[in-house]
Amino acid sequence: MWLFNAPPIEPLRVKYHFELTSAWLEQLQKSAVHFPNGSGAFVSAEGLIITNQHIAEGALQKASSAKQDLLKAGFYAKTRAEELKCPGLSVDILISIENVTAQINAAIKPGMSIEESLAARKTTISAIEKGSFDKTGLRSTVTTLYQGSEYHLYRYKRFTDLRLVFAPEQQAAMFGGDPDNFEFPRYDLDLAFLRAYENGQPAKVDHFLKIGFQGTHENELVFVAGHPGRTNRSLTVAELEYLRDVHIPRSIAYLNLNETLMTAWSARSSENTRKAQDELLTVQNARKLHYGRYEALLTPELFARKKKEESTLQEFARTHSDLNDAVPAWEEIAKAQRTLAKQYASLYAVELYISNVTTIKLARYILRAVAEKQKPSGERMREFRDSNLPNIEQAILADVPLDRDFEELKLAIYFLNLVQEFGVDHPLCTATLAGKSPSKRAFELIEQSKFGDSAFRKRVYAMPPGEFAQLDDPILTLLRGIDEEGRNLRKNTERQNEIKEQAYAKIAKVRYAKDGVASAPDASSTLRLCFGTTKGYEEGGHAIEAFTTVAGLYARSAEHKSREPFDLPPSWSTAKDKLDPHVPLNFVSTCDIVGGNSGSPIVNKEGALVGVVFDQNLPSLIGDYIYSDTQARAISVGIRGIVAALRTVYRADELLKELTGTPHADQPEKQGGT
Repeated sequence: MWLFNAPPIEPLRVKYHFELTSAWLEQLQKSAVHFPNGSGAFVSAEGLIITNQHIAEGALQKASSAKQDLLKAGFYAKTRAEELKCPGLSVDILISIENVTAQINAAIKPGMSIEESLAARKTTISAIEKGSFDKTGLRSTVTTLYQGSEYHLYRYKRFTDLRLVFAPEQQAAMFGGDPDNFEFPRYDLDLAFLRAYENGQPAKVDHFLKIGFQGTHENELVFVAGHPGRTNRSLTVAELEYLRDVHIPRSIAYLNLNETLMTAWSARSSENTRKAQDELLTVQNARKLHYGRYEALLTPELFARKKKEESTLQEFARTHSDLNDAVPAWEEIAKAQRTLAKQYASLYAVELYISNVTTIKLARYILRAVAEKQKPSGERMREFRDSNLPNIEQAILADVPLDRDFEELKLAIYFLNLVQEFGVDHPLCTATLAGKSPSKRAFELIEQSKFGDSAFRKRVYAMPPGEFAQLDDPILTLLRGIDEEGRNLRKNTERQNEIKEQAYAKIAKVRYAKDGVASAPDASSTLRLCFGTTKGYEEGGHAIEAFTTVAGLYARSAEHKSREPFDLPPSWSTAKDKLDPHVPLNFVSTCDIVGGNSGSPIVNKEGALVGVVFDQNLPSLIGDYIYSDTQARAISVGIRGIVAALRTVYRADELLKELTGTPHADQPEKQGGT
């Protein structure tokens, strides 16, 4: 997961005889886009963006109703006038990166306490971000890399007016459902097109990807440009033990509770199914992801390798006098992690899980924004700094409908989790439940609160602080009651993280002295470049081919007698005899990806689009902690399958014309094999 400002020029030259040029990198960088929940890329000069259907899923859900379920039916705008607005959705394009490590480190003076160094770091970062925005007008944010050894300033251009152009039926996008999730072979058309607008007109963009109609082939070099969310490959053994023993087991328990109750609620009616579908799929995906990570952390070989690496670094520090000050760093991190483990349950309950209820999340944004905006940017909570505040305001002000009954279910699940975690007599439970059962308390709060209404949120957000302080609303009362505890937990978390950042800076010096130039840093939701080859693998003694085909899709459905989730939408059943069965649909590559890469463009050496990443296989989940390309694979929908579906299944002639410059695809449908 290489940085675009530190690309893998030499590895590509040595292994693949490929010369990575600055022009090639710039074209890919400025074509790539970042959604709040994934990645994508421009594919026309008219602001057309390609991504996954599951990235656009929320927009489809919000635009649906009891009369029109766009997730089930799919969507295609034949004209610009029919393109569907996606309120609250935005994309960012990375314009430039600047290494500001020296500026930030200069603010940390010898002898500073942890509190003083934390305050100095926050103030300096805020000043850098503000100075960049004032100078360039671009959204500017400082990202921490190498656990605090480096800081890079990222500048983005943002598009806030996005409109949906095309998305297939959910059943085509997620054929195989949860059973096939994180598996291969796959047969999904997980694809969507949106368009960025500026000043009410389609955005004019200088950088976009051309279509590589011939697709990719076995053992061909390919690249992924996307925004991997987070990896933990540089963590110490103590931190990995925390994930194994504390974080992941509790997360799995919470996800299981959510999945069980959401599934039961969904089964009560087709309308409940429609309302819960997007979030239930998210929960199911997270549950499977966490089980995969847990399995990885229970692998003795992983910890044996990590302990050996750590021991080698420690010995190197002890035997080099100029690095002796790094010897205590590992224990400092372990001590900080033990402190964080003690407050884990409270932090997640008060700060994170409660925000799964959209009404409460938006109300809290307003509550804290009113208070935080009165402070200098560098003294605010991170999400309310000047560089991040537009994200919060976009969420608050978006005219997005909220389903009260589904919000009540999510809040009841939250309350039930509180009782299971802390016990019914715990002060947090007694304060939040107010003598009611979880379901009754949830009903009372959601029904009596006005924060579910976007017009109310807009009016309240504009209130002067004094007037807002007098506002009476049951959800606001609930949040005010836990706000101080939440802030204290956040403050202590920041303090422990500052301890870890300073310790990691020392470890980084040891690693650099021992191994030379550092490898790519852990993922941080910033744009990264990955490379690999289109290649199958072995699993359970069986060879898994790199490609699946249209014929395989129909065979997979027939194998399961077209029962859900292996049933096909009518459009695909009707088109069966018109499609070339040999056209490749999905493929795997050795590109290094994790969550956040969904929707990433996958390109060939010419920089032409040959596919869109939508998943990873189960063996790749250990990649959160260590990477191997033996079995780990990125799963993509191939461009040849995309073109065949658009032309033959959906008759999306105008969309194809924009992609190709002709009324139909340039390449004939019957391309044959892989």
